[in-house]
This record gives sequence, structure tokens and C-alpha cells, in this order.
Amino acid sequence: MNRSDTRRRIKRQWALVAMGAWLAGTVCMSVVATENFYTIDRLLAGSPNPAFRAAVQQLGQGPARDLLRFLASELNRLYFQMWNVTQLALAGGVLWSIAPLRVRGALANRESVEEADVPAARGVAAMLAIVVLMLVWLTPAIVSLGRSLDFVPRDPAPQGMQRFWILHAAYTSLELVKLLVGVWVTYRLSLESPAVHGSARLSPERSPLA
Repeated sequence: MNRSDTRRRIKRQWALVAMGAWLAGTVCMSVVATENFYTIDRLLAGSPNPAFRAAVQQLGQGPARDLLRFLASELNRLYFQMWNVTQLALAGGVLWSIAPLRVRGALANRESVEEADVPAARGVAAMLAIVVLMLVWLTPAIVSLGRSLDFVPRDPAPQGMQRFWILHAAYTSLELVKLLVGVWVTYRLSLESPAVHGSARLSPERSPLA
């Protein structure tokens, strides 16, 4: 294996590392955001900490729940905003790792590269487009509307609640699409690039007839 092939393999491995971090972060963020709210209800239903139970009794079950949910909401908003920015860096790293593979391999075996690397790059680009949409529009809209609904009684449902759930459903759907595309991209990158073997077989230095 020549030096060019070694560099291509290393870049592909780094792309897989970045994709693994991207997928793991996506799953972890969904779990954390959900559990933040479920934990509040579990604690209010039966916390083992007597000081916490005393504080809740002093404040009142309803106000305590509203206060804790406000804290969880603010944490989730911060986490998702930071995660969206982090995803931009991960996407840039993956695209940087994939692009040289496509350009260099095309000199030796263009057909193999188009099949192995270009679809993966397009998948990452689609994931990046989803992240940009979330960062520029969807997340700010959810944060702004969510803050306007903090401490507002839910019975009857306040104005804007229906729109909030529509935005939330859109965010969740896009996250699921992004996750599925990311799994597919990771699978593609985990396959051995035909261009690497093809270039090695066609290299004059390696030909037994040279």
C-alpha cells in the first residue's frame, strides 16, 4: 500500500469517528431532553430526599413543578443550541475527510468512486442542511415560543401551544431523518473503498509486468 492509499484510509477512519460521535450525540440529546422532564415528575411523585420533599411542600406541588420544568426547558434549549453548532463542526470534518477520497480516487477509477464516496458525501450534505435549518429557523422559533409559554396555565391550552407542538413534531421528524441518513452514511463509509484497491492494482509500481 502506498502513501496515498494510507492517507485515504486514515481520512476514512476519521470520518467514521466523526460520524460515530454525530450519531451518538444525536441519540444522547434526545434521551437527555426527554429524561429531563420525566425526572421532574418522578421526583415530585416520590423523591427519596427529605429536604427536597420539604421544599416542594413549602413551595407547593404546582409551583414547584412549574419552576423545575422551567429549569429543564432552559437546559434543553441551551443543550440543543450548543449541539447544533457542534454538528456544524462534525459535518465539516466528515466532508473534509470524504472529499479528498473522491478527488484522488477519481484519477484511477472514477466509476468506483462515484458509487462508494459521492453518495456518502451527499448524505452528509443532506444532514448538514437539516442542521442549518434547525440552527437558523426551527430551534430559535421553538425557543422563543416556548419561553412565551413558560409559567402559563395549560388548562385551557394557551394560545400558541398548538403551534409549539407542530414545531416540536417537525424538529423530531427531522432529527429522525437525520439519524437514519447518518446510519446509512456510516455504513457506506465502513465499506472498503473500491478506489483504494483499484488504484493499487493499476499502479505501475505494483504491476508484476512493470
